Amino acid sequence: MLSSARPVQRSMQGFRGLGRRLAFFSTDAKQFPVNKQKFIPQTGTYPLGFSAGGSHCGVKKNGKPDLAVLFSDRPTTASAVFTTNQFCAAPVQFDRQVINDARQANKKTVRAVIVNSGCANAVTGKQGLLDAQEMAKTGDQLVSKLDGKTYTGGTLVMSTGVIGQALPMNKISQGVANIQVGSEHDMWMRAAIAHMTTDTFPKLLSREVTIGQGKVRMAGITKGAGMIHPNMATLLGTVCTDAAISQKLLDDALAFAVARSFNAISIDGDMSTNDTIAVIANGAASHHVIEDGQSNEYMAFREALTSFMAELAGLVVRDGEGATKFITVEVAGAKSFADAKKVASTIATSSLVKTAFYGQDANWGRILCAVGYSGIPLDTNKVNMAMHPGDGSSPLVLVKGGEPQLPVDEDRASEILKQEDVLVRVELGLGPESARMYTCDLSHDYVSINADYRS
Repeated sequence: MLSSARPVQRSMQGFRGLGRRLAFFSTDAKQFPVNKQKFIPQTGTYPLGFSAGGSHCGVKKNGKPDLAVLFSDRPTTASAVFTTNQFCAAPVQFDRQVINDARQANKKTVRAVIVNSGCANAVTGKQGLLDAQEMAKTGDQLVSKLDGKTYTGGTLVMSTGVIGQALPMNKISQGVANIQVGSEHDMWMRAAIAHMTTDTFPKLLSREVTIGQGKVRMAGITKGAGMIHPNMATLLGTVCTDAAISQKLLDDALAFAVARSFNAISIDGDMSTNDTIAVIANGAASHHVIEDGQSNEYMAFREALTSFMAELAGLVVRDGEGATKFITVEVAGAKSFADAKKVASTIATSSLVKTAFYGQDANWGRILCAVGYSGIPLDTNKVNMAMHPGDGSSPLVLVKGGEPQLPVDEDRASEILKQEDVLVRVELGLGPESARMYTCDLSHDYVSINADYRS
């Protein structure tokens, strides 16, 4: 049975850290765009046994935060999915090996995640892999300092930023050695801010859920605003949980959740060299280990993780470079989940559809066209399509039984398309399965942001 447990108090005053100039930066939501502040949490409920922190160590020349740490006071079960880009970055290669080694040895090893922003450590050759190894070693040294005893082989590393540049390892090593960590909300927010590159707001989410008779907590940090397109994973992100779960079931739950969250978002159709989504579970919730894949506890955990990761992934879409709209594409009535997702993905990645939303143009023919060339066999006489506004008011039916509903109510279409959140629902009428994709519009600002990214 699951049960609540007292949180491990780990005060930021309890650790030595950087001097004030580097250790303390503002976490006030007011420094971020007004229209994004509603997505920045002011409080949180964080998993037991975890601490976090963030600082500026000098990777970024503009002085902004660029180093984050997530720490568990005990070994965790770790799982991750990675980019399938053949130029996968050194941290991806390193982390994949760490997790595979732990999986094969059937041991819990991961204690920390070290993340730097501003430099991707991608396409950096042999030196890049050596730097990833050195970065992990600094994480192990931090764990050893916090534990008061030597610990090795327990750190994952992630890097994000400009491709083709070497990491300034002396700065990162010094930064990790001096960073402060704590369990307070502010410390988690510092870690989230330190993940940012072209992001306009930090992406942090926490939640407490009921599993069986007890409580489990989850906290997630992600970053990403461009080079977002689903293929295994789509950006950087880590979910920490105090659930106790076997390696196999954590792997299974993550695969299921990613397919319905981070692998269900698209901003610009590009896939990064560094994409990594990791889940680390330390079991501090003090319940028995979830080991039965048919149990109600596992199903509840998987559903909770999927819902949590879908909301976390949605924050990435809301911060899409130059984005003004959050678009949910829902395809129902498919023969299989894969078919539904293929149709939804085809709509969500269409530049013509995305630009029409930016222009607030109810050009529904572009949506139907994307459905038609998705490659999924259709009975066009069964297709229904409607646009649903984010405010929950009445949808606008555009196609019913394959027939366009003419004349289109242009005034109602304009009302819907002025809203930030819009749901496009397509019903295929072929079966019981459904899927969602999350995307944004494509604006002039996207070009401007990416035209001068390195300047």
